[in-house]
Amino acid sequence: MSDVIERVFGVIQDRRNADPSVSYVASLQQAGLNKILEKVGEEACEVAIAAKDAATSKSTSEVVKETADLWFHSLILLDHLGETPDNIFAELENRFGTSGITEKQSRKN
Repeated sequence: MSDVIERVFGVIQDRRNADPSVSYVASLQQAGLNKILEKVGEEACEVAIAAKDAATSKSTSEVVKETADLWFHSLILLDHLGETPDNIFAELENRFGTSGITEKQSRKN
């Protein structure tokens, strides 16, 4: 895998306090959590729509683009909350060897 997530996250961290008139990241950070959540939700819906369209068109290019947007906005959210991609990677690593069904059942207890 690529280190692109870490590189993008570094740019997000560098731009979080920039001038919001020239930095999209800074403008979202300044707008606050609700605006960031709105963007994450919007991008998630766009991924779903693109995937549905791909089932018909047999082209996944829009799914890839919209997923990149979702990941980008999710990274902004993580930064806003003081989290890092490393903690997401660690959580995913912890789930190896556990079936999805078992993992979901453990959340109910």
